Amino acid sequence: MDHIMLETVLLILSVLLFISIVVGRIGGRLGIPVLVLFLAVGMIFGSDGVGIIFDNLYLAEAIGTVALCIILFSGGLNTKFKEIKPIIGQSIMLATVGVVVTAALTGLFAWWLCGELLPSVGISLLTAVLLASVMSSTDSAAVFAILGSKNVQLKHNLRPTLEFESGSNDPMAYMLTITLIGLIKAGGEPNILMIVLSIIMQILVGATVGYFVGRFAVYVLNRIKIGNEVYYPIIVLTFCIFIFSFTHFVNGNGYLAVYIGGLIIGNSKFVTKRTTFKMFDAISWLSQILMFLTLGLLVNPTELLPIAVPALLIGLFMMFVARPVSVFISMLPFRKVGFKDKIFVSWVGLRGAVPIIFAIFPLTAGVPHAQFIFNIVFFITLLSILLQGTFLTQMAKWLGLLGPIKVRRRHDDFDMDLPEEIGSLSIEIEVTEHAVKDGNRLMNMPLPDDALVVMVKRNDKYFVPKGKTELHVGDKLLVMMNSEETLTQTYQNMGLSGGYHK
Repeated sequence: MDHIMLETVLLILSVLLFISIVVGRIGGRLGIPVLVLFLAVGMIFGSDGVGIIFDNLYLAEAIGTVALCIILFSGGLNTKFKEIKPIIGQSIMLATVGVVVTAALTGLFAWWLCGELLPSVGISLLTAVLLASVMSSTDSAAVFAILGSKNVQLKHNLRPTLEFESGSNDPMAYMLTITLIGLIKAGGEPNILMIVLSIIMQILVGATVGYFVGRFAVYVLNRIKIGNEVYYPIIVLTFCIFIFSFTHFVNGNGYLAVYIGGLIIGNSKFVTKRTTFKMFDAISWLSQILMFLTLGLLVNPTELLPIAVPALLIGLFMMFVARPVSVFISMLPFRKVGFKDKIFVSWVGLRGAVPIIFAIFPLTAGVPHAQFIFNIVFFITLLSILLQGTFLTQMAKWLGLLGPIKVRRRHDDFDMDLPEEIGSLSIEIEVTEHAVKDGNRLMNMPLPDDALVVMVKRNDKYFVPKGKTELHVGDKLLVMMNSEETLTQTYQNMGLSGGYHK
């Protein structure tokens, strides 16, 4: 690609990004997971489709690594301590024991299956376990994206369990992958004790760096005085990059470090917090699109056909045997977790871009059968997102685990929010027929006593209302209140139970 003009690359990239956004929007309305559509766009425009040739493994690995770093950091920012505190033990078990059990069971099955169906390939047990380790973690990008885009609300703290697991189990899969690559390349006998100690050390160092640099970042954000507030999100992004790269040089796990760092920063008070969150939401989605597009361009769909049968069988084994067994084993110490909860957690073992990124590592390292591993992983990722991602909500409904739809506060027409120190909430609601059934003046609105309408938007014009102000259906109201309970009551009184959803 050296001879291609930069302008050509930028033109192609801009077109692919735009198409991905449009296709993702349409697919989201049809209930199709947007991530698989991003992959599909890359595959359609790749070498077996339109003909864009992209075969730079090192660039693909770099794009995937940076994107995953930002996605994990953003996931940490949006995770609330109060939500994960009750489930942190079971999530850590899923992220460690669950990953190891999944890798072991799937590796043994893949070794046996390939020996039966593809004896000519001749993969060793270590190679089969490497294949399984690459796929052993649930994908944070897929879980955050699908749960977020569908606004799935679950009972029994299941949502924070799944999100925290997906954000914290990539490091374990990464360490297993790197360790097995080293063993295969060296051709020696594995020293189990050294491997375990190395993994523990990387986890401890990563968590420590993430925590302390995260605390330092909050200190800097609240002490530094910058006239232009747009610099603050950039400072946060700088710390995200620093945490990941610095952790690498002190032999820790960078993926765990950025997630912990994001968790610390996101649960602390600092200036321009809402602006920072909005920027990272945008950057996170851009990272996901770029990552899935890149991986879609990298694969040759015609190479997936010869391995379709073993990949399908391995994928189904992982979904219906390895993942459930790993979940039930990991949950053994937690007797309060119900049977249906375990079944649902087993189902949401979504694979996504992370396994594909990890599957690039054997390719760049020159491991035997690396292309075979990559193709198998790509096929199973598509299968997982399509099958598990599509039926995620239905599975929760069948198991009776869907919770009440959570109200989302939006500020599309009034781009403002209040500092946390004030202790009040600002929300935007729309006047409906139900709201004006007892009169169309503001004083007639069925608002709670401690809810105050401070501004009205009508036909792109804004004004401050009075009690006698007449309201029209479709008017947007900016309402201030003191509690989440009042927020929910306001939506219900105004005939908007469930609120707005992105």
